[in-house]
Amino acid sequence: MWGRLSGLISAGGRCFAAIVLLLVTEVMQQCRAEDPLVLVSSFASGADGGITAFRLQTATATLQSVNRTSGIPQPFFFDVSPDRRQLFSIHAETFGGSATEELAAWKLDAATGQLTPVNRRTTRGTASCFVEVDRTGRTVLCANYASGSVVAWRIQSDGSLSEPSAFVQHAGSSVNPARQKEPHAHCFVISPDNRFAYAADLGTDQVLCYRLNAATGELQPNVQPFVRTMPGAGPRHLTFDPAGRHLYVINELLNSVTLFDFHAETGFLVEQQTIATLPADFQGESYCADLKITPNGRFLYGTNRGHDSVAMYRISEDGRLTLIGIEPSRGKGPQNLAVTRDGQFLLCGNMPGNSLAIFRIDQETGRLQAAGDLVEIRGPSCIRILD
Repeated sequence: MWGRLSGLISAGGRCFAAIVLLLVTEVMQQCRAEDPLVLVSSFASGADGGITAFRLQTATATLQSVNRTSGIPQPFFFDVSPDRRQLFSIHAETFGGSATEELAAWKLDAATGQLTPVNRRTTRGTASCFVEVDRTGRTVLCANYASGSVVAWRIQSDGSLSEPSAFVQHAGSSVNPARQKEPHAHCFVISPDNRFAYAADLGTDQVLCYRLNAATGELQPNVQPFVRTMPGAGPRHLTFDPAGRHLYVINELLNSVTLFDFHAETGFLVEQQTIATLPADFQGESYCADLKITPNGRFLYGTNRGHDSVAMYRISEDGRLTLIGIEPSRGKGPQNLAVTRDGQFLLCGNMPGNSLAIFRIDQETGRLQAAGDLVEIRGPSCIRILD
């Protein structure tokens, strides 16, 4: 760029405005190349359901819409392959109804967010609510909430989904008669070494442990087939710390986070701590949803729907959590979180509030600071940042 500017100047600098224009244009292009693409699903029926691509302009903490794929009914959750060439989303004409739902495979243009359909396969369940692609890009997993099961597919060479390669129906119940009469698989995540998969079942108060064969898409119960959370806790979402030493579980019904030590050789989990997500004096109704850790492993954030806030924690060397504070989510019903790869920003989807909120993360304290304006979007339920 500077060479081109020097050429203009040495040629007599025909127009200072031309130099300024060139400088501004190339700087803007450079910023666009560096600013991450953000994909957000809209949990709605028919044509209102879709996935929108935004550009997160980090200099101004703003989101600019660049593309939208509509007509994806009830795309509650989705995930992107490691090579960013494919996206897999829930596809449900009637979410949680009597008919089984589907997982849709898409080709993804990671520069623009444009999606091209490939194929769809049954999830063999209802209220399909979580999707994760393994680290080799060969297998994709899904949790079915209403029917209480987990399922896997192989990703074929053309990007299409095979018929289900594994299916496990959970069984059991727990102590909350309104929410735990039967199994409700709510999350299905893969260990950092890609050898194990863990399903949070809200209905049974269990985290179920499977051995994963990513090449074949097969699942087998681990030697330790499950661990239990506190009765009535309702485990919902799981996440590993970046170092792969700990697994954190956010408990929807008892508004808490539970820490398990993760033993990579065996896949065993050992409970170490449970900590609240709400103020001690809060008397209203609230339910947790999602949790995320910063890439440097120093801070964890969890959402409270009802209290409409994000709980902020510092992570110690042994994985234990210390509450930093609780920040308003800037909207109703914070559903899903995402953190940029540099750990500078946290995005929060307020699903019933129809808005996305942007926060800056204080790099020393981990506290969140509201940044930019709220972005209006129908029912944001899942966020993925491609940076």
